[in-house]
Amino acid sequence: METQLDPMKDDLPLMANTNYMLVKHYILDVDVDFKSKVIEGIIVLFFETGSQYRKTSSTGKECCQSQFDETCKVRACEPCYAPVTNVSACSSKPEYNDFAVCGKGEEDASDKNGNHSNEAQASGISSSKDICDIENHGNKDFLLVLDCCDLSVLKVEEVDVAAVSGIEKFTRSAKLTDVSKELENLRNQIVHELVTLPADRWKEQLYYFTLCSQAPGCGELLFTTGTWSLEIRKSGVQTPTDFPHAIRIWYKTKPEGRSVTWTTDQSGRPCVYTMGSPINNRALFPCQEPPVALSTWQASVRTAVDFVVLMSGENSAEPVQLEEGILSWYYYVTMPMPASTFTIAVGCWQEVKQQGFIAPIQTNPKFSLPSSQADFRWHEEICGHVEYPCRFQDPAARLQAVIPYRVFTPCCLMECCEKHLLQLIPQCLSAAYTTLGTHPFSRLDVLIVPSNFSSLGMASPHIIFLSQSVLSGWSQLCGTRLCHEIAHAWFGLAIGARDWTEEWISEGFATFLEDIFWARAQQLSHDEVKGQQELKALLRWRRLRDEVQNSEEELQVLRPKKESTGETSESGASIVKHGLKAEKIFMQVHYLKGYFLLRSLARTIGEASYLSSLRKFVHKFHGQLVLSQDFLCMLLEDIPEQKESGLTVESIFQNWLDTSGIPKPLLEEGETWKESRLVQQVSGEVTKWIQTNQMMRKSGKKKRRLDEVVFQKLLPDQLVLLLESLLEVKTLCPRALQCLEKTYQLREQDAEVRHRWCELIVKHKYVPGYEDVEKFLREDQAMGVYLYGELMVNEDAKQQELARKCFAAAREYMDASSAKVVAEMLF
Repeated sequence: METQLDPMKDDLPLMANTNYMLVKHYILDVDVDFKSKVIEGIIVLFFETGSQYRKTSSTGKECCQSQFDETCKVRACEPCYAPVTNVSACSSKPEYNDFAVCGKGEEDASDKNGNHSNEAQASGISSSKDICDIENHGNKDFLLVLDCCDLSVLKVEEVDVAAVSGIEKFTRSAKLTDVSKELENLRNQIVHELVTLPADRWKEQLYYFTLCSQAPGCGELLFTTGTWSLEIRKSGVQTPTDFPHAIRIWYKTKPEGRSVTWTTDQSGRPCVYTMGSPINNRALFPCQEPPVALSTWQASVRTAVDFVVLMSGENSAEPVQLEEGILSWYYYVTMPMPASTFTIAVGCWQEVKQQGFIAPIQTNPKFSLPSSQADFRWHEEICGHVEYPCRFQDPAARLQAVIPYRVFTPCCLMECCEKHLLQLIPQCLSAAYTTLGTHPFSRLDVLIVPSNFSSLGMASPHIIFLSQSVLSGWSQLCGTRLCHEIAHAWFGLAIGARDWTEEWISEGFATFLEDIFWARAQQLSHDEVKGQQELKALLRWRRLRDEVQNSEEELQVLRPKKESTGETSESGASIVKHGLKAEKIFMQVHYLKGYFLLRSLARTIGEASYLSSLRKFVHKFHGQLVLSQDFLCMLLEDIPEQKESGLTVESIFQNWLDTSGIPKPLLEEGETWKESRLVQQVSGEVTKWIQTNQMMRKSGKKKRRLDEVVFQKLLPDQLVLLLESLLEVKTLCPRALQCLEKTYQLREQDAEVRHRWCELIVKHKYVPGYEDVEKFLREDQAMGVYLYGELMVNEDAKQQELARKCFAAAREYMDASSAKVVAEMLF
């Protein structure tokens, strides 16, 4: 099947056959070991029969059979793990020595990660021919395919859910009267009843999920691991309906696994966290990666007493001491989400708490939620998603402007977090509520992650990661990034893209909304809002222009699969185009073109009507997966007069989503923002600096008084524009650069400003500033990648030596994609 997908080198394969079996719930029970840099334990998966099989099962088994044939033809006989008979069915720890690898001509490949050779133990093992060459024997067993890589899978077994005490209540349902009481069917029917319990019984559901996860095994399953997948079968079972719907997998991660990063925090203490890897969570646990596999989860995580476990979870976990020096942390989620949104961070985090008086949140009456009858009617409608305990149906949740929140950080950054971050969170949460209404999630943790984090922020259910880079300078960068990640609660999490190639649905909306949220959090006047947003638009336009000029055209398309967007193979497998391309994670085209499309629509329709449509979209589609046309069709249906003006879904596809480069409607708009008052102010300062530079160059070493030149105080975004404009000046003398830094205290500014300052240093080979560049590359790794390229392109020996020195110091802990991109620049 891996060959059948035919992904390009940079495409990410999604192997899970979700159309045949769909995971509904995960239970993880794992230990985190910092000495070996391994997470190991058990995961139990609960399934429902998939939609493809249900649609055609009335005609027989043909729909599954074609997939079985395809799989058997293309599978290579990779090492096949098969069970022997002397393993306890319900062991709490993996039994590493009870499994062997079978395969023709396999050499001894045992290693410390739990992969074993056939020479170590070969007795009682089915041959690889039995498992891999199914077709030759005429055996058409159904294969369950999970997404998996960089994992040592040790054992797979069916779970005897029928053995759970009290489970009888799930066998007395009317739905079971016409089915055979054969035990295997009974187990699957129990799982079906359990995963389909109504939302108001969620506590009971979690309770029985837990009991089922602890039930004894009732038969080990054959499995094999490929580069991207884990394939499981039960001998003689030929359909998804008959395949076990509750399975238990013993596994362990590998230290080099790409889903988590093992590193040290800013205080030098060990930690591990999910960093938003291009391969998502398949190297953390076997799962179904396609977005359609919306599932809930529970997780128990054990680690040493010094560590705090943070996770995507509705509860604020309280640790339980199991034995001396070991704590267990338990989290759960009842809102079905893609497995890729599962997030964990284990470290010696400290909670930051507010000292002294806390001022109440002030709400600007101009920005209060609209109280039209239409808005209230949305709350009364039945939600369109699968059933779960939804906050949009909870009257108390609908009135909660600020959800409970906590801030965690390494101990050395606690004072900085209290000063810059803590007071911003309630302001930004309240602004988001004012704009979009009900918060989709019941609580929020914010964690300052280690310096090797490759982004400024990442949002997951109930938790946001922020880079330490947002803590420096004014509150501007911290506030805007916080608003961006909060916006993902609605766009990216509560509403997800059905096809991951449509990243703009998440990032474009979050970029557009961060401006709205931040303006409301600051309670700015209308004119102040307009000025700041025009300045921001100009900066983004310049960034988009530069990116379009310096990137591959095919990476600039927001809907690269065009009419095929959202389509999968018969089994549900698909690929994410360019999903593994290292440079792609540093590109902002999906953020920027998506932002400009939404900004254009808001200007065309009017901001008030547009935001009202956004709220309606949130109420209609929360808890669901969408494609671009779902939003665009609803928007244009609400405003039919726009169709008459030629604004259609097709025209938007053609102009904005399906083509590379800068969209035609945007080409001329870049000039209009230059008339903004804030932009004009910067233009005046640029002129002063050019004149000052000329004067300094003419005077040579003679010091002349510059008292007559008065430079205005600038906002952070104005400073960014100023420095970008000065980068276009051919030569700036060292005295001018020294004066520039002193005038604006550039070393104390936020990371966006300091990044442009470092670019100026590199361009003009300003040696006194090389320490600033070195510090930036060390402490602001989320933004420093392309500085390496600029240090190399000048072909200056000192600069190239600086680049290699910084990379050598950071490489061991650097994010893998970042390290790959930088290495290509340097070597």
